Amino acid sequence: MAISLSKGQKVDLTKTNPGLTKVVVGLGWDTNKYDGGNDFDLDASVFLLDANGKCASESDFIFYNQLIGGEGSIEHTGDNLTGEGDGDDEQIKVNLSNVPAYVEKISFVITIHDAESRNQNFGQVSNAFARVVNEDNNEELIHYDLGEDFSIETAIIVSELYRHNGEWKFSAVGSGYQGGLARIATDYGLQL
Repeated sequence: MAISLSKGQKVDLTKTNPGLTKVVVGLGWDTNKYDGGNDFDLDASVFLLDANGKCASESDFIFYNQLIGGEGSIEHTGDNLTGEGDGDDEQIKVNLSNVPAYVEKISFVITIHDAESRNQNFGQVSNAFARVVNEDNNEELIHYDLGEDFSIETAIIVSELYRHNGEWKFSAVGSGYQGGLARIATDYGLQL
């Protein structure tokens, strides 16, 4: 049975699941009634961060135009342009045992594509969640519902996997940003 987390909570991932090496981080969402005439396209992205909380290079940024990173240890399975349907809207596969040693933290982000020009924000999004699944047996290990705490934000740092004493832990972050993906990328040391 999955552990359900709230914003700010952290939990051991590999210590409580011995032998766990491959996980899928699923991100999902729904859009509220929206009548702006534009598509509502949310995107999952991943930033691989070093001990300073920064990306060492652009190859440490995984998104719909660069699906593989971390020397092959991270794979974005593709862009969902509508968010229609149940379950995960986008997924990221992580081979924990192959993540490069310099990566201390893997940050999972959801942004709204062209949010400013389309006048869209996370106040128009509901049922957003992140979950961690054991890829080998499809067992859901962690579930984090983001809640409805956002209004004008156009990007959210949803969660993080991070190393601690040789083990991987999961943190439910839920931190909203204005300025979209470019703002978060800048904070992580990249220029988009």
